[in-house]
Amino acid sequence: MLYLLIAAACCAADQLFKYWVVSHIPLEGYVELIPGVLGLTHIRNTGMAFSMLSGHTWVLAVVSGAVAALLIWLLFKGRFTGWEKLGLALVLGGDVGNLIDRAFLGYVVDMLNPEFVRFAVFNLADSFIDVGAVLFCLLYILRSLREEKAKKAAALKEARHDGDTDGN
Repeated sequence: MLYLLIAAACCAADQLFKYWVVSHIPLEGYVELIPGVLGLTHIRNTGMAFSMLSGHTWVLAVVSGAVAALLIWLLFKGRFTGWEKLGLALVLGGDVGNLIDRAFLGYVVDMLNPEFVRFAVFNLADSFIDVGAVLFCLLYILRSLREEKAKKAAALKEARHDGDTDGN
């Protein structure tokens, strides 16, 4: 339940920020936040990252809905650590934030414009997705490596123990 609340908080933060941008920055308008580093540009994206699959909003909405359902299932049925579940919750919150835009607007509101990367404008939901995915993957891989190392150590110990009982 905690992780669904975290996902809901991420989604709400994303939607509130998008609402603020739409209310205060005209379409394709720009506001500098940190000179030379970050600004806000109000744009509409009918695709996904880097405008891939532009114009296929409903396909992306269906995929996003399926991903949300899978993430909810994983949060309840998956055998993950709390930190791994946090990563999944961040992804879920971002996914649902963008799903809401696609379902109700037909596009996703993007606004975060790093000035040092001219081709990328994204939103808070995208940030939650990226951070959550990296967090989950890194922690899952590290845990898997630790578990594999522990299994090998246990097998080696067992083999040594078996060798001792053979009369050697």
